[in-house]
Amino acid sequence: INAELGKQWYQRRVRATVTLLAGEFMKQAKPYIEDGINSQIIIRSFRKATAFALKKIQEIQVTVKSDDPEELRQLLKKCASTSMCSKLIAYNKDFFSDMVVDAVMCLDTYLPLNMIGIKKVTGGSVTDSKLVKGVAFKKTFSYAGFEMQPKTYNQPKVLSLNIELELKAERDNAECRIDNVEEYQKIVDAEWNILYDKLDLMVASGAKIILSKLPIGDVATQYFADRDIFCAGRVTQEDLNRTVKACGGTILTTVNDIREADMGQCDLFEEVQIGNDRYNLFTGCPKAKTCTLILRGGAEQFIDETERSLHDAIMIVRRALKNDSIVAGGGAIEMELSKELRNYAKTIHGKEQLLITAYAKALEIIPRQLCDNAGFDATTILNKLRQKHAQGAKWMGMDITSEDIADNFEACVWEPSIVKKNALTAACEACCTILSIDETVKNPNSNYKAPNAMPGM
Repeated sequence: INAELGKQWYQRRVRATVTLLAGEFMKQAKPYIEDGINSQIIIRSFRKATAFALKKIQEIQVTVKSDDPEELRQLLKKCASTSMCSKLIAYNKDFFSDMVVDAVMCLDTYLPLNMIGIKKVTGGSVTDSKLVKGVAFKKTFSYAGFEMQPKTYNQPKVLSLNIELELKAERDNAECRIDNVEEYQKIVDAEWNILYDKLDLMVASGAKIILSKLPIGDVATQYFADRDIFCAGRVTQEDLNRTVKACGGTILTTVNDIREADMGQCDLFEEVQIGNDRYNLFTGCPKAKTCTLILRGGAEQFIDETERSLHDAIMIVRRALKNDSIVAGGGAIEMELSKELRNYAKTIHGKEQLLITAYAKALEIIPRQLCDNAGFDATTILNKLRQKHAQGAKWMGMDITSEDIADNFEACVWEPSIVKKNALTAACEACCTILSIDETVKNPNSNYKAPNAMPGM
């Protein structure tokens, strides 16, 4: 269940919410299980409460007009900033919010996540991070002669290969019997001719950038350098695939029939120095819109945490771009749903009234956890929130900066409503799945070892 829901509901951000809610749902259900209430009644009540909560979110969510590009950009930026408030990069959230929004806006209509690349370069300030509107990857291992190759091209043709372009060493157990030196020379010449034939075909194709997943040897490197052609071997599969998707063409396993359609093209290729590393940049890619985030920082651990934070922000911005309906964060929507569910429970008779009230109480775990994370008195904050929501202030939530409560909609603490809907649905289904387990079977001899058993048996 966790694996399936984790794939479906936006990775880390929703998973943390789902875990909290599902655990609290089961905690609230435990006393009723111990009192003998049938688990099916609890499941039915929780699903009814979830359906009511989803309906209520649909009613109170705010749809932001996406006709105005500037207004839409501000909305996306605020959503990205909200997701970074509790991260290590919170002090630079304005800088990274612009970067995340620009990255997502670079994509096409379907917003494919695999077209956003993230590269990490140790050293420098975190504000030295940059967005490349194209494909970027670290310079691969190269042989002598690489320095003679040009490092900038305009409108180059890009040829992507899965071919090894170097002389192979003889096999250890290979045997070749010859009678004279001339026959040995023929074998050596044939090997060189095979390599040069491949290189001649690639040069004749008109390609100026040659990339290969497999190694490109020193002979081929010098050969291309003499003809003003850039080459890079040992390119990772991920980078090669993204380059092909962005620039066009296909990954070839032979060079015998290179057609124009097999090669890609970009507006500009250049190799630049970033920190202590050299990076190959492809910009102006015509086939697909793509971008690369190059992250900087003083330590690898900090850069890794920056990557995780930006991944969360990218997922939130993508979801907000696909669904332009938002709600206030900081526990505001959970407290409003809790109030509405308590009122709804009073209209129901029987055991379901108690169970829906328990569900409403469980929703308060989100603002409570936020208070605990910030070191605030959760009891005081929750009491204030209950009072304000009872008075009709539906967007009142927790404010970390003032250590109090505030109107989080006015404070621009926003979240896509679809995220909250999916979190509630996932948590409810996870809880109901566990509650539907009637019995467990355990083999009493599973930990038993035979007296004469061999070690490891």
